[in-house]
Amino acid sequence: MNLLMSRRLPDSVMSEAEACFHVTCRATTLPMDHGDCVAALEAYDLIVPTLGDAFTAQAFDAAGQPRCKLLANFGVGYNHIDVPAARAAGVAVTNTPGAVTDATADIAMTLILMTARRAGEGERLVRAGQWTGWHPTQMLGLHVTGKTVCVIGMGRIGQAIARRCHFGFGCRILYVNRSAKQVDFPAEQRDMADALGQADIVVLATPGGAETYHLIGADAFAAMQPDAIFANISRGDVVDETALIDALQTRQIAGAGLDVYEHEPAVPQALRVMDQVTLLPHLGTAALEVREAMGRMALANCIAVSEGRAPPNPVP
Repeated sequence: MNLLMSRRLPDSVMSEAEACFHVTCRATTLPMDHGDCVAALEAYDLIVPTLGDAFTAQAFDAAGQPRCKLLANFGVGYNHIDVPAARAAGVAVTNTPGAVTDATADIAMTLILMTARRAGEGERLVRAGQWTGWHPTQMLGLHVTGKTVCVIGMGRIGQAIARRCHFGFGCRILYVNRSAKQVDFPAEQRDMADALGQADIVVLATPGGAETYHLIGADAFAAMQPDAIFANISRGDVVDETALIDALQTRQIAGAGLDVYEHEPAVPQALRVMDQVTLLPHLGTAALEVREAMGRMALANCIAVSEGRAPPNPVP
């Protein structure tokens, strides 16, 4: 079967793919646009898309009866794929759950600690040669140990973040989720306003998509404590970025740590100039062994479909 890789994956994954399929890999690191997606649906049996590739309802309509039988998404988030439209066109959709959980939770902790302890600001101070030496009131930040953490979205990643906060830092865990979760640590389900009002640290870990678009906006930031910090490792458009900027500029909240952005890779100048904001370039799963595991999971889905079996990781 002919397999299209939308962007190059680690060498070990590419080698495994080439041993199983006739592989074409796009030469760019940019996402596939509408025309790319239509052409791919018409030309390839299997496609491994990833973040930002525009497999919209319009793309499936334009492709008619596509040759493609599977979109084996490289990543757990698939809000760039219109899954109902894919299914209507006879195209299965899979993702890579599990492989990304710990790495993404680790980045959430990085954002929390960097923002709470002003690490990015401090590093910039040292690199600029402006540090004048230690003194007792230098760059006082938020002590994370023992604080109340609100996790919005208590799926695998949300639970991994909460577990790290509880067992690693003795934090009280509140969570906002559509259903209650059974976990191996104390965690209290709350409604959004209640949880936000009690939390010192708020972490967003929901899936992207139409249901969560701008889930966090002006009302949410107004409900938070003025000394609280906010971290986002979900999808950029789950947050109303304009409302976040306003909340930071008016000191409704104390700081933010972001790994994703509403119009990625564009990051507003207003965020880039604020010292109380930690900005990372979507590093959630950026570890070689994690990306290799994601690639092998995507390939396992491709192999299953090519052999006439049900793929092991269909999206819900």
